[in-house]
Amino acid sequence: MSVSAQQVKELREKTGAGMIDCKKALEESNGDFEKAIEILRKKGAAVAAKRAERAANEGLVLTKVYNNGKSAAILEVNCETDFVANSDDFKNFSNLALEALIEHKPADVVALLQLTHNGKNLADELNALIGKIGEKIQISRFSLEEVDNGLIVDYIHQGSKLGVLVAAENVPSDKSSLLTPILKDIAMQIAAMRPISIYREEVDKTTIEKEMEIYKELARKEGKPEQILEKIATGKLNKFYEENCLFEQIFVKDNTKKVGSLIEEFNKANNTQVKLARFKRFHLSDEKK
Repeated sequence: MSVSAQQVKELREKTGAGMIDCKKALEESNGDFEKAIEILRKKGAAVAAKRAERAANEGLVLTKVYNNGKSAAILEVNCETDFVANSDDFKNFSNLALEALIEHKPADVVALLQLTHNGKNLADELNALIGKIGEKIQISRFSLEEVDNGLIVDYIHQGSKLGVLVAAENVPSDKSSLLTPILKDIAMQIAAMRPISIYREEVDKTTIEKEMEIYKELARKEGKPEQILEKIATGKLNKFYEENCLFEQIFVKDNTKKVGSLIEEFNKANNTQVKLARFKRFHLSDEKK
């Protein structure tokens, strides 16, 4: 039978289960709410509902680079405790989700959970896992990256709670192996220093305006004349760029260099025009965007 959006909404409000699960349960029960709730409970969705308000701040970040370094995926799966994050069941589900992500390239997490991979539906597997373990578990975010004429390198920090992808463009295929260790170092830099962008030109205008206002106000409180506030603020903004823009950051493995000089030196030595293109940094404690 066809199920109305209103029925799905009502069942979701009653149980807290996901919309897709509610729709499937109503279809299976021919619209019988009590039977639908029973179906959800058997699938573990009711347990998920009870855990909905719990914080899931532990988990794993997984990465995979494939297609000769031209494609990559990064995925974050969360749970409530480190004990569960280290369990085989949780790891197996996380790896299944990563495989499905790479194979099917869904648009978002909702679409990812609808997928069936290797005969396993991700939403069903997730609900079964929640029912078995009794913790809130969720896929919180992912990113799929592609470069046509470039190279992607990944880095997972010990414990798999922090992962990075960094992509470079204009990389000749015969230079990839030479560039890989440099990009690995840059990925580790991103993990350690948490830049907000690669280049200063990429910093959001709102952020720049906010920083300038703060610097001006601090200088004003120090009694500096109004006519030089702009100059003082601009000087401090340059320091902000050096601390927060990857290309201008001091290289953590050699404080006599900046990250940008690693790429400049590589280009000079190899007669190339390699350019850092973008990065993704997933850390379990980060605010989800």
